[in-house]
Amino acid sequence: MAITKQKIHLGHSPDSDDAFMFWGLACGQVETELEFEHILRDIQTLNGWAMEGKLESSAVSVHAFTFLTEKYALLRHGGSFGDGYGPMIVASKEISLEDLKDTVIAIPGLLTSAFLQLNLWFEDKYGPGVKPKFEVVEFDEIIPAIQAGKFAAGLIIHEGQLTYKRDGMVLIDDMGTWWQAKTGLPLPLGVNVVRKDLGPEVVTEVSRCMRESISASLANRDKALEYALQFARGMDTQTSDKFVGMYVNERTVDMGDEGVKAIRLLLAEGARIGMIPAVEIEVVD
Repeated sequence: MAITKQKIHLGHSPDSDDAFMFWGLACGQVETELEFEHILRDIQTLNGWAMEGKLESSAVSVHAFTFLTEKYALLRHGGSFGDGYGPMIVASKEISLEDLKDTVIAIPGLLTSAFLQLNLWFEDKYGPGVKPKFEVVEFDEIIPAIQAGKFAAGLIIHEGQLTYKRDGMVLIDDMGTWWQAKTGLPLPLGVNVVRKDLGPEVVTEVSRCMRESISASLANRDKALEYALQFARGMDTQTSDKFVGMYVNERTVDMGDEGVKAIRLLLAEGARIGMIPAVEIEVVD
């Protein structure tokens, strides 16, 4: 078999939801001739590495994927979508819509999907050409930075979406709620990609392994959740289970036509406002 013993460096975030979906691969639940090595890095690092084509397969932001279409194909499996929820603008106290326009917002990265969505939200709320004032901060340092008075508002992702009230934050708006009301579609956040130069046989096998890993994890939820808890950054089991359920579900097994449509619409909107180039997306079944 041509793919025997080939190593696939698989990049994903050290987060409970990513760990949960890759439990099947990490714990030997998927039979394959490929050898997977899990590379755990934050999404900003993975986005940058993907620009260089460093890993054979990786999780990346939907936003970043715009710049990767020549090197990578999009997998239907492993995508993260918000069904009526997503990245949030939070603050230490209520901020009016008018004041927010001139507020410096801490963001988790220039290539994050959250930042693309924030720019679309700003255009929707304030009109064409109005951009947010921002500063890049590590995603897990945004709420502490607001608490310390360094910023009045921040754009939060990951577990902060469930814990922001506990941390004394108030919600200004939720990108997922806004996007769903505007489009009727789920909000695309992260996707998994595979390098095209591996050839069709390996690309297809990576896709199969991804699908079977997620399916195995969902079928063995308790075991997969126990494995994922080591990456939960202090969340208790109940909160971790809720967070995993938000981002690992049947849409993660296969994003379906609706998921592909949502990604294409988000990227078309980003291109419309001049933030990203217009691209054609190749999707691996």
